[in-house]
Amino acid sequence: MNKVDLVIIGGGPAGMGAAVAAYDAGVRDILVLERDHRLGGILEQCIHNGFGLHRFKEELTGPEYAWRFEKELHARGIAYRLNTMVLDITPDKVVTAMNSEEGVFQIQAGAVILAMGCRERPRGALNTAGTRPAGIYTAGTAQRYINIMGYMPGKKVVILGSGDIGLIMARRMTWEGAKVQMVLELMPYSGGLTRNIVQCLQDNNIPLLLSHTIVDIHGKDRVEGVTIAEVDERRQPKMETAQYVECDTILLSVGLLPENELSKKASVPLDPMTSGALVDQRRMTEVPGIFACGNVLHVHDLVDYVSEEAEIAGRGAAAYLGISGENYGAEDQAHITVKPAKGVRYTLPQRISAVEDTTVFFRVTDVHKAVKVVVKADGEVIQSRRRPRVAPGEMETVNLNAKTLADCTGKTLTIEIEEV
Repeated sequence: MNKVDLVIIGGGPAGMGAAVAAYDAGVRDILVLERDHRLGGILEQCIHNGFGLHRFKEELTGPEYAWRFEKELHARGIAYRLNTMVLDITPDKVVTAMNSEEGVFQIQAGAVILAMGCRERPRGALNTAGTRPAGIYTAGTAQRYINIMGYMPGKKVVILGSGDIGLIMARRMTWEGAKVQMVLELMPYSGGLTRNIVQCLQDNNIPLLLSHTIVDIHGKDRVEGVTIAEVDERRQPKMETAQYVECDTILLSVGLLPENELSKKASVPLDPMTSGALVDQRRMTEVPGIFACGNVLHVHDLVDYVSEEAEIAGRGAAAYLGISGENYGAEDQAHITVKPAKGVRYTLPQRISAVEDTTVFFRVTDVHKAVKVVVKADGEVIQSRRRPRVAPGEMETVNLNAKTLADCTGKTLTIEIEEV
Protein backbone atom coordinates (compact mmCIF):
# COMPACT_ATOMS: atom_id res chain seq x y z
CA MET A 1 0.00 0.00 0.00
CA ASN A 2 1.40 3.39 -1.00
CA LYS A 3 1.63 6.11 1.61
CA VAL A 4 0.84 9.76 0.80
CA ASP A 5 0.87 12.67 3.23
CA LEU A 6 -2.26 14.33 1.81
CA VAL A 7 -4.92 12.84 -0.48
CA ILE A 8 -7.54 15.20 -1.91
CA ILE A 9 -10.76 13.70 -3.30
CA GLY A 10 -11.98 15.88 -6.16
CA GLY A 11 -10.19 18.05 -8.70
CA GLY A 12 -12.66 20.90 -8.95
CA PRO A 13 -12.12 24.42 -7.58
CA ALA A 14 -12.24 23.18 -3.98
CA GLY A 15 -9.79 20.33 -4.48
CA MET A 16 -7.33 22.39 -6.51
CA GLY A 17 -7.52 25.32 -4.10
CA ALA A 18 -6.89 23.06 -1.13
CA ALA A 19 -3.92 21.41 -2.88
CA VAL A 20 -2.28 24.74 -3.68
CA ALA A 21 -2.79 26.05 -0.14
CA ALA A 22 -1.42 22.86 1.43
CA TYR A 23 1.64 22.97 -0.83
CA ASP A 24 2.29 26.60 0.05
CA ALA A 25 2.01 25.65 3.73
CA GLY A 26 4.81 23.11 3.32
CA VAL A 27 3.15 19.83 2.24
CA ARG A 28 4.98 18.30 -0.73
CA ASP A 29 3.54 14.77 -0.86
CA ILE A 30 0.07 15.54 -2.27
CA LEU A 31 -2.17 13.49 -4.55
CA VAL A 32 -5.42 14.77 -6.09
CA LEU A 33 -7.88 12.11 -7.29
CA GLU A 34 -10.44 13.21 -9.91
CA ARG A 35 -13.07 10.95 -11.50
CA ASP A 36 -13.49 13.08 -14.66
CA HIS A 37 -11.13 13.15 -17.64
CA ARG A 38 -9.80 16.59 -16.69
CA LEU A 39 -9.51 18.97 -13.76
CA GLY A 40 -11.96 21.80 -13.16
CA GLY A 41 -15.12 20.08 -12.00
CA ILE A 42 -18.45 21.72 -12.82
CA LEU A 43 -16.71 24.94 -13.87
CA GLU A 44 -15.85 23.38 -17.23
CA GLN A 45 -19.47 23.65 -18.36
CA CYS A 46 -20.10 27.08 -16.79
CA ILE A 47 -19.06 29.19 -19.79
CA HIS A 48 -20.89 32.32 -18.57
CA ASN A 49 -18.93 35.09 -16.89
CA GLY A 50 -19.23 36.42 -13.33
CA PHE A 51 -16.60 34.24 -11.65
CA GLY A 52 -13.60 35.66 -9.81
CA LEU A 53 -14.95 39.12 -8.99
CA HIS A 54 -14.05 38.75 -5.30
CA ARG A 55 -10.87 36.74 -5.65
CA PHE A 56 -9.22 38.10 -8.78
CA LYS A 57 -11.05 41.45 -9.03
CA GLU A 58 -11.96 40.64 -12.62
CA GLU A 59 -14.78 38.85 -14.41
CA LEU A 60 -13.93 35.36 -15.64
CA THR A 61 -15.81 32.44 -17.17
CA GLY A 62 -15.91 29.13 -15.31
CA PRO A 63 -13.19 27.48 -17.44
CA GLU A 64 -10.98 30.56 -17.08
CA TYR A 65 -11.38 30.49 -13.30
CA ALA A 66 -10.55 26.77 -13.18
CA TRP A 67 -7.51 27.27 -15.42
CA ARG A 68 -6.07 29.81 -12.98
CA PHE A 69 -5.87 27.05 -10.36
CA GLU A 70 -4.85 24.31 -12.77
CA LYS A 71 -1.84 26.43 -13.74
CA GLU A 72 -0.97 26.75 -10.04
CA LEU A 73 -1.06 22.96 -9.68
CA HIS A 74 1.25 22.51 -12.67
CA ALA A 75 3.64 25.21 -11.46
CA ARG A 76 4.04 23.42 -8.12
CA GLY A 77 4.29 19.93 -9.60
CA ILE A 78 1.35 18.66 -7.54
CA ALA A 79 0.46 15.09 -8.56
CA TYR A 80 -3.06 14.20 -9.72
CA ARG A 81 -4.77 11.22 -11.30
CA LEU A 82 -7.70 11.65 -13.69
CA ASN A 83 -10.43 9.12 -14.57
CA THR A 84 -9.97 7.76 -11.06
CA MET A 85 -12.98 6.85 -8.95
CA VAL A 86 -12.63 6.72 -5.17
CA LEU A 87 -14.62 3.78 -3.82
CA ASP A 88 -14.04 3.95 -0.09
CA ILE A 89 -12.40 5.91 2.72
CA THR A 90 -11.92 4.40 6.18
CA PRO A 91 -11.79 6.38 9.44
CA ASP A 92 -8.04 5.62 9.66
CA LYS A 93 -7.64 7.32 6.23
CA VAL A 94 -7.15 4.34 3.91
CA VAL A 95 -8.39 5.43 0.48
CA THR A 96 -9.53 2.77 -2.00
CA ALA A 97 -9.76 3.90 -5.63
CA MET A 98 -9.71 2.50 -9.14
CA ASN A 99 -8.96 3.46 -12.72
CA SER A 100 -8.48 1.64 -16.02
CA GLU A 101 -4.68 1.67 -15.86
CA GLU A 102 -4.02 0.53 -12.27
CA GLY A 103 -7.22 -1.30 -11.43
CA VAL A 104 -8.16 -1.16 -7.76
CA PHE A 105 -5.51 0.30 -5.45
CA GLN A 106 -5.23 1.60 -1.91
CA ILE A 107 -3.42 4.56 -0.37
CA GLN A 108 -2.65 5.16 3.28
CA ALA A 109 -3.07 8.90 3.72
CA GLY A 110 -1.73 11.02 6.54
CA ALA A 111 -4.67 13.39 5.99
CA VAL A 112 -7.62 13.50 3.61
CA ILE A 113 -9.50 16.49 2.22
CA LEU A 114 -13.00 15.78 0.93
CA ALA A 115 -13.85 18.01 -2.06
CA MET A 116 -16.38 15.96 -4.03
CA GLY A 117 -18.80 18.81 -4.70
CA CYS A 118 -22.55 18.38 -4.95
CA ARG A 119 -25.25 16.98 -7.20
CA GLU A 120 -28.65 18.24 -8.32
CA ARG A 121 -31.88 17.11 -6.74
CA PRO A 122 -33.70 15.01 -9.40
CA ARG A 123 -37.34 14.87 -10.41
CA GLY A 124 -37.88 11.77 -8.29
CA ALA A 125 -37.39 13.86 -5.16
CA LEU A 126 -40.29 16.17 -6.07
CA ASN A 127 -43.22 13.72 -6.27
CA THR A 128 -44.77 15.72 -9.11
CA ALA A 129 -47.81 14.12 -10.73
CA GLY A 130 -47.74 13.16 -14.40
CA THR A 131 -46.21 10.70 -16.83
CA ARG A 132 -42.53 10.25 -17.61
CA PRO A 133 -42.07 11.81 -21.04
CA ALA A 134 -38.84 13.00 -22.65
CA GLY A 135 -37.93 16.65 -22.14
CA ILE A 136 -37.42 16.80 -18.37
CA TYR A 137 -33.88 17.73 -17.33
CA THR A 138 -32.07 19.09 -14.36
CA ALA A 139 -30.70 22.56 -15.17
CA GLY A 140 -27.11 21.32 -14.90
CA THR A 141 -27.74 18.49 -17.35
CA ALA A 142 -29.24 20.93 -19.85
CA GLN A 143 -26.24 23.20 -19.33
CA ARG A 144 -23.88 20.34 -20.16
CA TYR A 145 -25.87 19.42 -23.27
CA ILE A 146 -25.66 22.97 -24.64
CA ASN A 147 -22.21 24.12 -23.49
CA ILE A 148 -20.21 20.90 -23.77
CA MET A 149 -22.04 18.58 -26.17
CA GLY A 150 -23.70 21.13 -28.49
CA TYR A 151 -27.25 19.76 -28.15
CA MET A 152 -30.35 21.93 -27.68
CA PRO A 153 -32.69 20.34 -25.08
CA GLY A 154 -35.86 22.07 -26.28
CA LYS A 155 -37.53 25.15 -27.70
CA LYS A 156 -40.38 26.09 -25.34
CA VAL A 157 -39.26 25.88 -21.72
CA VAL A 158 -40.65 26.11 -18.20
CA ILE A 159 -38.10 26.23 -15.38
CA LEU A 160 -39.02 25.04 -11.89
CA GLY A 161 -36.84 26.57 -9.18
CA SER A 162 -35.06 29.92 -9.11
CA GLY A 163 -31.65 28.82 -7.89
CA ASP A 164 -28.65 30.32 -9.65
CA ILE A 165 -28.31 27.45 -12.14
CA GLY A 166 -31.96 27.79 -13.14
CA LEU A 167 -31.64 31.55 -13.59
CA ILE A 168 -28.48 31.22 -15.66
CA MET A 169 -30.07 28.54 -17.83
CA ALA A 170 -33.13 30.74 -18.41
CA ARG A 171 -30.80 33.28 -20.00
CA ARG A 172 -28.74 30.63 -21.81
CA MET A 173 -31.80 28.96 -23.37
CA THR A 174 -33.13 32.36 -24.44
CA TRP A 175 -29.85 33.31 -26.09
CA GLU A 176 -29.86 29.99 -27.96
CA GLY A 177 -33.27 30.76 -29.43
CA ALA A 178 -35.64 28.98 -27.04
CA LYS A 179 -38.71 30.63 -25.53
CA VAL A 180 -38.55 30.48 -21.73
CA GLN A 181 -42.19 30.75 -20.72
CA MET A 182 -41.51 31.41 -17.04
CA VAL A 183 -39.49 30.52 -13.97
CA LEU A 184 -41.52 29.11 -11.07
CA GLU A 185 -40.42 29.28 -7.44
CA LEU A 186 -42.15 27.44 -4.60
CA MET A 187 -40.91 29.88 -1.97
CA PRO A 188 -42.04 33.53 -1.66
CA TYR A 189 -38.49 34.61 -2.53
CA SER A 190 -35.88 33.58 -5.08
CA GLY A 191 -33.05 31.27 -4.08
CA GLY A 192 -30.60 32.95 -6.46
CA LEU A 193 -28.29 35.92 -6.31
CA THR A 194 -29.88 39.32 -6.92
CA ARG A 195 -27.49 39.99 -9.81
CA ASN A 196 -28.66 36.80 -11.54
CA ILE A 197 -32.33 37.73 -11.13
CA VAL A 198 -31.62 41.07 -12.80
CA GLN A 199 -29.20 39.94 -15.53
CA CYS A 200 -30.81 36.62 -16.41
CA LEU A 201 -34.55 37.24 -15.98
CA GLN A 202 -35.35 40.93 -15.94
CA ASP A 203 -32.92 41.83 -18.73
CA ASN A 204 -34.50 39.12 -20.91
CA ASN A 205 -38.14 39.78 -19.95
CA ILE A 206 -38.59 36.32 -18.41
CA PRO A 207 -41.39 36.18 -15.80
CA LEU A 208 -40.58 34.94 -12.28
CA LEU A 209 -43.61 33.57 -10.46
CA LEU A 210 -42.99 33.28 -6.73
CA SER A 211 -45.06 30.93 -4.55
CA HIS A 212 -45.88 28.79 -7.60
CA THR A 213 -45.13 25.20 -8.57
CA ILE A 214 -45.89 22.51 -11.15
CA VAL A 215 -48.77 20.27 -10.10
CA ASP A 216 -49.01 18.10 -13.23
CA ILE A 217 -46.87 17.20 -16.24
CA HIS A 218 -48.62 16.43 -19.54
CA GLY A 219 -47.40 14.37 -22.47
CA LYS A 220 -46.65 10.74 -23.26
CA ASP A 221 -43.60 10.55 -25.53
CA ARG A 222 -42.51 14.18 -25.08
CA VAL A 223 -43.56 16.92 -22.66
CA GLU A 224 -46.53 18.80 -24.08
CA GLY A 225 -47.30 21.13 -21.22
CA VAL A 226 -47.62 21.58 -17.46
CA THR A 227 -50.28 22.62 -15.02
CA ILE A 228 -49.04 25.23 -12.59
CA ALA A 229 -50.65 26.64 -9.48
CA GLU A 230 -50.02 29.13 -6.72
CA VAL A 231 -49.21 27.68 -3.28
CA ASP A 232 -50.39 28.80 0.15
CA GLU A 233 -48.28 29.57 3.22
CA ARG A 234 -47.99 25.81 3.87
CA ARG A 235 -46.68 25.36 0.29
CA GLN A 236 -49.78 23.42 -0.72
CA PRO A 237 -51.23 24.10 -4.20
CA LYS A 238 -54.32 26.29 -4.43
CA MET A 239 -56.03 24.38 -7.22
CA GLU A 240 -58.47 27.20 -7.95
CA THR A 241 -55.43 29.08 -9.34
CA ALA A 242 -54.34 26.21 -11.63
CA GLN A 243 -53.54 27.02 -15.25
CA TYR A 244 -52.13 25.10 -18.21
CA VAL A 245 -48.87 26.23 -19.81
CA GLU A 246 -47.71 24.78 -23.13
CA CYS A 247 -44.06 23.68 -23.26
CA ASP A 248 -41.84 20.92 -24.65
CA THR A 249 -39.13 21.10 -21.98
CA ILE A 250 -38.96 21.34 -18.19
CA LEU A 251 -35.76 22.31 -16.42
CA LEU A 252 -35.47 21.54 -12.71
CA SER A 253 -33.40 23.82 -10.50
CA VAL A 254 -34.70 22.66 -7.14
CA GLY A 255 -31.62 22.44 -4.99
CA LEU A 256 -28.18 20.90 -4.70
CA LEU A 257 -27.13 18.07 -2.40
CA PRO A 258 -23.55 17.68 -1.08
CA GLU A 259 -22.01 14.45 -2.42
CA ASN A 260 -21.28 12.80 0.93
CA GLU A 261 -21.48 9.06 0.33
CA LEU A 262 -17.72 8.72 0.87
CA SER A 263 -17.96 10.86 4.01
CA LYS A 264 -20.47 8.41 5.46
CA LYS A 265 -18.15 5.49 4.69
CA ALA A 266 -15.43 7.28 6.66
CA SER A 267 -17.89 7.59 9.61
CA VAL A 268 -17.89 11.40 9.30
CA PRO A 269 -20.90 12.87 11.20
CA LEU A 270 -23.08 15.12 9.03
CA ASP A 271 -25.09 18.25 9.83
CA PRO A 272 -28.79 17.63 8.98
CA MET A 273 -29.20 21.26 7.90
CA THR A 274 -26.27 21.48 5.45
CA SER A 275 -26.10 17.75 4.58
CA GLY A 276 -22.33 18.26 4.89
CA ALA A 277 -19.83 17.37 7.58
CA LEU A 278 -19.65 18.93 11.03
CA VAL A 279 -16.34 20.81 11.05
CA ASP A 280 -14.17 23.12 13.11
CA GLN A 281 -12.75 26.48 12.01
CA ARG A 282 -9.98 24.75 10.03
CA ARG A 283 -12.55 22.53 8.30
CA MET A 284 -11.53 19.31 10.06
CA THR A 285 -14.45 16.93 10.53
CA GLU A 286 -15.07 15.01 13.73
CA VAL A 287 -12.85 12.24 12.35
CA PRO A 288 -9.27 13.40 13.06
CA GLY A 289 -7.26 14.07 9.91
CA ILE A 290 -10.26 14.17 7.54
CA PHE A 291 -11.16 17.65 6.28
CA ALA A 292 -13.95 18.91 4.02
CA CYS A 293 -14.40 22.03 1.90
CA GLY A 294 -16.44 23.45 -0.94
CA ASN A 295 -19.90 22.26 -1.97
CA VAL A 296 -19.43 18.87 -0.32
CA LEU A 297 -19.50 20.79 2.97
CA HIS A 298 -22.29 23.26 2.22
CA VAL A 299 -23.64 24.68 -1.02
CA HIS A 300 -21.97 27.97 -1.93
CA ASP A 301 -23.37 30.75 -4.09
CA LEU A 302 -19.95 31.99 -5.28
CA VAL A 303 -16.95 29.91 -6.34
CA ASP A 304 -14.77 32.64 -4.80
CA TYR A 305 -16.01 31.48 -1.38
CA VAL A 306 -15.27 27.88 -2.35
CA SER A 307 -11.64 28.82 -3.01
CA GLU A 308 -11.40 30.72 0.26
CA GLU A 309 -12.72 27.76 2.20
CA ALA A 310 -10.46 25.34 0.31
CA GLU A 311 -7.43 27.32 1.38
CA ILE A 312 -8.57 27.10 5.00
CA ALA A 313 -8.83 23.30 4.68
CA GLY A 314 -5.45 23.04 2.91
CA ARG A 315 -3.67 25.02 5.62
CA GLY A 316 -5.54 23.04 8.28
CA ALA A 317 -4.37 19.74 6.81
CA ALA A 318 -0.78 21.02 6.75
CA ALA A 319 -1.07 21.99 10.42
CA TYR A 320 -2.55 18.58 11.27
CA LEU A 321 0.36 16.84 9.54
CA GLY A 322 2.77 18.95 11.59
CA ILE A 323 4.40 20.29 8.45
CA SER A 324 3.43 23.96 8.49
CA GLY A 325 4.76 24.62 11.98
CA GLU A 326 1.31 25.38 13.37
CA ASN A 327 0.00 23.40 16.31
CA TYR A 328 -2.97 21.11 15.61
CA GLY A 329 -2.47 18.36 18.15
CA ALA A 330 -4.72 16.38 20.44
CA GLU A 331 -4.85 19.25 22.92
CA ASP A 332 -6.96 21.23 20.42
CA GLN A 333 -10.34 20.03 21.54
CA ALA A 334 -13.69 21.63 20.70
CA HIS A 335 -13.87 24.57 23.10
CA ILE A 336 -16.65 26.63 21.54
CA THR A 337 -19.90 25.43 19.94
CA VAL A 338 -21.51 27.56 17.21
CA LYS A 339 -25.24 27.27 16.55
CA PRO A 340 -27.91 29.09 14.50
CA ALA A 341 -30.64 30.99 16.31
CA LYS A 342 -33.57 33.20 15.31
CA GLY A 343 -33.71 33.81 11.56
CA VAL A 344 -30.59 31.75 10.77
CA ARG A 345 -30.80 28.36 9.01
CA TYR A 346 -27.27 27.11 9.65
CA THR A 347 -23.80 28.21 10.71
CA LEU A 348 -20.40 26.93 9.65
CA PRO A 349 -18.08 25.97 11.29
CA GLN A 350 -20.16 24.26 13.94
CA ARG A 351 -17.33 24.32 16.49
CA ILE A 352 -14.19 26.34 17.14
CA SER A 353 -11.35 24.17 18.43
CA ALA A 354 -8.68 26.82 18.97
CA VAL A 355 -8.71 30.50 19.88
CA GLU A 356 -7.85 32.21 16.59
CA ASP A 357 -9.42 34.64 14.14
CA THR A 358 -12.41 32.85 12.65
CA THR A 359 -14.97 33.68 9.95
CA VAL A 360 -18.37 32.09 10.48
CA PHE A 361 -20.49 31.54 7.37
CA PHE A 362 -24.27 31.40 7.70
CA ARG A 363 -27.52 31.53 5.74
CA VAL A 364 -30.75 33.17 6.82
CA THR A 365 -34.24 31.68 6.63
CA ASP A 366 -36.02 34.60 4.94
CA VAL A 367 -35.50 37.93 3.20
CA HIS A 368 -35.01 40.80 5.65
CA LYS A 369 -34.21 44.48 5.23
CA ALA A 370 -32.49 46.67 7.82
CA VAL A 371 -31.40 44.02 10.33
CA LYS A 372 -28.70 43.39 12.89
CA VAL A 373 -26.61 40.23 12.90
CA VAL A 374 -26.17 39.48 16.60
CA VAL A 375 -23.60 37.08 18.06
CA LYS A 376 -24.23 35.86 21.60
CA ALA A 377 -22.13 33.76 23.99
CA ASP A 378 -24.40 31.82 26.34
CA GLY A 379 -27.06 34.46 25.74
CA GLU A 380 -24.81 37.51 26.24
CA VAL A 381 -24.31 39.78 23.22
CA ILE A 382 -20.64 39.95 22.19
CA GLN A 383 -21.03 41.44 18.72
CA SER A 384 -23.70 43.20 16.68
CA ARG A 385 -23.49 44.47 13.10
CA ARG A 386 -26.10 46.14 10.91
CA ARG A 387 -26.89 44.76 7.44
CA PRO A 388 -29.10 46.62 4.92
CA ARG A 389 -30.45 43.36 3.51
CA VAL A 390 -30.06 39.61 3.92
CA ALA A 391 -31.55 36.81 1.80
CA PRO A 392 -31.44 32.98 1.82
CA GLY A 393 -29.77 32.87 -1.59
CA GLU A 394 -26.76 34.91 -0.49
CA MET A 395 -24.11 33.68 1.95
CA GLU A 396 -23.45 35.90 4.96
CA THR A 397 -20.36 36.02 7.18
CA VAL A 398 -19.37 37.16 10.65
CA ASN A 399 -15.74 37.77 11.58
CA LEU A 400 -14.73 36.86 15.13
CA ASN A 401 -11.25 37.80 16.30
CA ALA A 402 -9.12 35.77 18.68
CA LYS A 403 -9.49 38.35 21.46
CA THR A 404 -13.27 38.02 21.39
CA LEU A 405 -13.14 34.22 21.25
CA ALA A 406 -10.70 34.01 24.17
CA ASP A 407 -13.54 34.95 26.52
CA CYS A 408 -15.90 32.37 24.96
CA THR A 409 -14.06 29.12 25.77
CA GLY A 410 -16.51 26.48 26.94
CA LYS A 411 -19.52 28.54 25.84
CA THR A 412 -22.07 28.21 23.04
CA LEU A 413 -22.11 30.95 20.42
CA THR A 414 -25.38 31.70 18.65
CA ILE A 415 -25.93 33.86 15.58
CA GLU A 416 -29.34 35.44 15.06
CA ILE A 417 -31.13 38.12 13.04
CA GLU A 418 -32.87 41.03 14.74
CA GLU A 419 -35.05 43.62 13.04
CA VAL A 420 -33.77 47.18 13.42
